[in-house]
Amino acid sequence: MGSGKTALVAALCRELAVTAAMGVVTNDIYTTEDADFLRTAGVLDPRRIVAVQTGCCPHTAIRDDIAANLDAVEDLEAEFGPLDLLLVESGGDNLTATFSRGLADLQIFVLDVSGGDKVPRKGGPGVTASDLLVINKIDLAAHVGASLAVMDSDAAAIRQGRPVMFCSLREDPRASEVAAWVREKLRRWAGDDAARDVGATADAGAPGDAGAPGDAGTAGDAGGGRSQEGSATE
Repeated sequence: MGSGKTALVAALCRELAVTAAMGVVTNDIYTTEDADFLRTAGVLDPRRIVAVQTGCCPHTAIRDDIAANLDAVEDLEAEFGPLDLLLVESGGDNLTATFSRGLADLQIFVLDVSGGDKVPRKGGPGVTASDLLVINKIDLAAHVGASLAVMDSDAAAIRQGRPVMFCSLREDPRASEVAAWVREKLRRWAGDDAARDVGATADAGAPGDAGAPGDAGTAGDAGGGRSQEGSATE
């Protein structure tokens, strides 16, 4: 809560929607606050932004009982698909937050420096195992007495080679580094889809071979090439 997840989603929409077909699902307990913010900001067609009201701990809706989020994802895909990128934003503030792999192909976990430089070394599945850790609001570090060097060292140690990025949307409103990371994932998925299509064509044309069905269960392909990015926070 307050780590800058929604602002980061807005920045990614502005940067990536120029070339990618996108949708967004937000999660709040009782309100549609985050979705309303994104619609007001005009980052996407308002119809492409769907709010889920969890009515309980928002992490349950992204990790344990993901039905409401899956419904929202499927509705967006049905109306606007095929989508290249679908961002699912978690609500709440908890180091234990993590996305079900049945909902998100990749997870971006967002911390901010105002919690202190001790937060990365506290761990939790989001910090240790997310596909990308973003340490946000680094422009505030000097004001709250947080050492970015300590956060960098601790995050690198606990994540064991998984990527960590530092971000300030005041200094870089486009979240350029994070956007580039997402864009590269999309490029790789597009290449994988093309390779699968070529393989399927070759299989179908082989004498005496009707061709094997595609691997519909692979990450990044379950939604027809759709990528779902989860964003959580401490």
